Amino acid sequence: MIGKLKGVIDSYGEDYVVLDVHGVGYQVHCASRTLQALPSPGEAATLSIETYVREDQIKLFGFRTDTEREWFRLLQTVQSVGAKVALAVLSTLPPHDLANAIALRDKAAVARTPGVGPKVAERIVTELKDKVPALSNVDPAVVHLSGAIDDNTAPRAVADAISALVNLGYGQPQAAAAVAAASRAAGEDAATAQLIKLGLKELSK
Repeated sequence: MIGKLKGVIDSYGEDYVVLDVHGVGYQVHCASRTLQALPSPGEAATLSIETYVREDQIKLFGFRTDTEREWFRLLQTVQSVGAKVALAVLSTLPPHDLANAIALRDKAAVARTPGVGPKVAERIVTELKDKVPALSNVDPAVVHLSGAIDDNTAPRAVADAISALVNLGYGQPQAAAAVAAASRAAGEDAATAQLIKLGLKELSK
């Protein structure tokens, strides 16, 4: 099985790149984010490869890193998620952001992927929450805080501060992380206004 290809970019298609390896052109399907990061035709490139072998075809999927390939495999363990949807998710969210979204149960972030509805997004964050390896550097306190909010047991000031930051346009993971940091700095009895102020300071770093 092909695990990696190193060659020269020959040409690009809508969702693939042709990589020339010693005179042989390999058509490799990639997420749009990966395609955008690859160099111009004629320049060297290396891709981690996932090989699909079927009776009627052999299909190659390419990734900039082994971590990205692992996410591609992991996403397909979720019910109703095939190669096409997995690539679409990775086109929308880089691995780090995807790991954060799953750790923080941010279904809305995953649902931004074209073709992924609320039900599939729910399955992804639910079925992968215990499978995500050490691919995320999310602060455990943030994950705990997010869980507490989902369980409606977070202090009112904390929940209100996160809601206020989200209303200002920040994403749920970023708002939760900022308020978690603010809460650690100000103490558990901090008022909503103080948490918002400190949270905004965190977000401006």
